[in-house]
Amino acid sequence: MPHLNDIQAKSLTEGILGKYVHGEKSTFGVIEIKKGSDMGAHSHPHEQITMVLEGELEMLIGQEKIILKPGTIHVIPSNTVHAAIAHTDCKLIDIFSPTREEYK
Repeated sequence: MPHLNDIQAKSLTEGILGKYVHGEKSTFGVIEIKKGSDMGAHSHPHEQITMVLEGELEMLIGQEKIILKPGTIHVIPSNTVHAAIAHTDCKLIDIFSPTREEYK
C-alpha cells in the first residue's frame, strides 16, 4: 500500500506536478499547481472529478467559467474541452476513469 510521500511526482507541464495511483479502471492523483500555471484547453476520453484542497483554480469547462476553491468538487465529462489557470498555489485531487495510462 503506497504512502503519498513515497510516490514519485510527475511533471505534467511547467508548474504542475502530480502524484498518481492507478487501479484497474481509474487513476487517483494529488496535484500541486504553482500560481499562474496554465493548463491550456484540452480534452481526453476520461471522465475527470476534481476537488480543490488548497488555493483557487479558474476553470473553463465547455463554455462555463467557474472558480474552484477549497472543498469545491466538479465533474468534467469525458471528451469535454476544458482549461485551467491557478490564481494561487493550488493543491487538488483528480480522479480519472478509465485509467490514465500515460500517467503511469
